[in-house]
Amino acid sequence: MYLLNLVHMPVSLRTIARLSFPNTHSPCWLWPSRLRDGGRVFDCLWSVALLGAVLLTSSYTAFGVEDAQAPAGRLPNIVLILADDLGYGDVGCYNPESKVPTPHLDKLAAEGMRFTDAHSAATVCTPSRYSLLTGRMCFRTGMRGVFTGAGGPCLIEEGRLTLPQLLRNKGYATACMGKWHVGLTFFDKEGRPIHQDGLEAVKRIDYTRPIPDGPIHRGFDYFFGTACCPGTDWLYAYIEGDRIPVPPTKPLDRSGLPQHPYSEDNRPGLIAPGYNLEELDLVFLEKSRQWLERHVREHPGQPFFLYHATSAVHLPSFPAAQFQGATKAGPHGDFIFELDYVVGQLMQTLERLGVADNTLVIFTSDNGPEVTTVLHMRADYGHDGARPWRGLKRDNWEGGHRVPLIVRWPGRVKPGSICELPICHTDIMATCAQIVGAKLPDNAAEDSNSFLHALLGRSAPEDADRIVLHQTISLALGIRRGAWKYLDHKGSGGNRYDRGALAALAIEDTAPDAPGQLYNLAEDPGERINLAGQKADLAAELKRLLEHFKATGRSAPFHP
Repeated sequence: MYLLNLVHMPVSLRTIARLSFPNTHSPCWLWPSRLRDGGRVFDCLWSVALLGAVLLTSSYTAFGVEDAQAPAGRLPNIVLILADDLGYGDVGCYNPESKVPTPHLDKLAAEGMRFTDAHSAATVCTPSRYSLLTGRMCFRTGMRGVFTGAGGPCLIEEGRLTLPQLLRNKGYATACMGKWHVGLTFFDKEGRPIHQDGLEAVKRIDYTRPIPDGPIHRGFDYFFGTACCPGTDWLYAYIEGDRIPVPPTKPLDRSGLPQHPYSEDNRPGLIAPGYNLEELDLVFLEKSRQWLERHVREHPGQPFFLYHATSAVHLPSFPAAQFQGATKAGPHGDFIFELDYVVGQLMQTLERLGVADNTLVIFTSDNGPEVTTVLHMRADYGHDGARPWRGLKRDNWEGGHRVPLIVRWPGRVKPGSICELPICHTDIMATCAQIVGAKLPDNAAEDSNSFLHALLGRSAPEDADRIVLHQTISLALGIRRGAWKYLDHKGSGGNRYDRGALAALAIEDTAPDAPGQLYNLAEDPGERINLAGQKADLAAELKRLLEHFKATGRSAPFHP
């Protein structure tokens, strides 16, 4: 009877049911006896929850750690490389019309799996990175915008389980290099927290005081990087551990910096001695290499997790001297080429240290490409970083959040494979947890669904119901289920397309009276035909599902 109920149940109800009941240790498994007056609906919901738990548990076992770990039971090392503002069309293996050579990323894809339907959790830096590190959508925090300069406090709540902490609990050494941008706390000379953006806030920082809520307080053993965007924000100085060892001493002088359409993004902040805006990614690369070499030499049997977050290719496009003029696609093309070089050098380091074969490497980007970058690159070089999608950074259309994601894992991931499963950066945490055999508590990774089975070339019963949530800087929300995508707002949710340079890219809304947007990405990948008027019932169903996920605080099932 319960199986028959499941077969005839709509997908949305089945999805809601599996999220409405916690795990088998929860008292709510007794709900059917308490709610028998509710009749068949509650019986059906409970049966779905029960069967869903069985299916999830069986899939977890089938694709579990015994099948995924390296030979002799060794846990794999994990390297997560996060590019900044790199578009789907900026990488050669994603865009055959790309004007920028990316040989190392293409090689990574040839040796691993290329995801064609992967999404950042948000369309701008701060919320995207929060979600990547926590497995939780950032809109749940209420945070709008991004941090700059001395902005904070840390958006990751104290005590919340993070990806690095999860791995550290399993014996991993953990390190973060590069751009943090999830907020932290600086103090003034009176010991008062600053928590403000802008130049005046940076001037108030007392650099003798330690930072109490940085990366090393959120799961990382070691951190070297910057508070926010390394080449953009008010504070141009490196942080090591919980302090800035070389504080900024003078205003940034832009007169000696390159001048071109991709260079107009430096906030007039304070800069530290030796902080070279054209060498940022080479500095981060060297720090990662040093950490890898030291760790493998001193702790050869301990697995490691390296999170390497680049400055490239966030504006301003200031490639290092050795990459200037290296492509025929201008300064930004050269910057993409430098990013590709960084990936190649990290891979060479793993090979040289003899750990590449037992290292899971994930490469992706925090959101889609910047407006200025795309407009100029299209016009000047015929290169389209958003190809083939509609929308750009900040937008809830695909170009704002559909990003490259490549996974290399020798002996586990089939070389040259392609995965079309829709996934989100939030899913990386549950995937890593399954790989290392870690139990996720129910108050963590609330929007994280493992895709380990996809890495292993398999399908799972829940794939057809897989949910991806979308959000913008303004907390405009959307939901994806199968081929259908519903945006709970009008317009892009980010950039303005009714004026300025973007007006030329505006597409008339085919359902102007509908409150939201509904697209069938299988038939209309360019999101040109809003079906929210023609298929109002489906739009309403997806909106109800989105509201359910907002109200319950999670979109993932309770973790098996």
